[in-house]
Amino acid sequence: MVWLTNNPYFDKYAASIARLQQTNPDEFFSRIETHEKKHKHKSTSDTKQQSTTTSNPQSAKPPLSPSIPRVSSAKLSDVMKLELLENKGKQDIIDIWLDYHKTRDCICGVMEPKIFDTMFEKGAKYSTFILPLPRKNGYEFILSQFFGTEVHMTQLLSYQTHLENAPECLKMIHYTDLRESKDIILMKGEFDTNILNAQEAQCLANELQLYYAQNNPERIKLLEIFTNTPDKFKHMDLISQLETINLMSSNS
Repeated sequence: MVWLTNNPYFDKYAASIARLQQTNPDEFFSRIETHEKKHKHKSTSDTKQQSTTTSNPQSAKPPLSPSIPRVSSAKLSDVMKLELLENKGKQDIIDIWLDYHKTRDCICGVMEPKIFDTMFEKGAKYSTFILPLPRKNGYEFILSQFFGTEVHMTQLLSYQTHLENAPECLKMIHYTDLRESKDIILMKGEFDTNILNAQEAQCLANELQLYYAQNNPERIKLLEIFTNTPDKFKHMDLISQLETINLMSSNS
């Protein structure tokens, strides 16, 4: 997609963000926290001047079971041969996982169990949310839903048209097989190449972690408003959150 070269978010940060998030998640979140403290009072009044693709986000919330199972039906053995991981150390497994997916149409990542727990505890409480995805002429909203140890995403406009029959654009699967033995959770994200490319899929995965894997008061407030008082929810607040994050400073 040629327009990506003119999109400052992807052009300047996406590839580096993806590498940092995959290889050093602690530093990834540390940079976010440092940036947010530095720019806490920065004005975002010019955000509303952006051209946006919008719809009514309040109507995007489908009814979901309040008792979503935490047990994943996905097995790591369905993805790769487990014998490749036998007698391997934690870092070796991370390297194997990342290398294994380099040539495939998917994204992947590794996280510590404590981050996974934080993310899915919030996912059980705020199971549905929307994320802004930078597009050529503004932003497209993507509906995300937690189910078990998976996260399913679809275009918001598509969901509003087709409801539960709307096609997925991204499915993030978390494998907990090595949680106890290696202290890691492996993630694979399968995306529809007719809707997203790898950079866009990684952008959505990063945004999801910003809201669900951190305890940021402003973002938690947005989750609560969307879930409990959707009539007060403002989609521009999501865009403001995204546009004030600059992980790759000049001295990094």
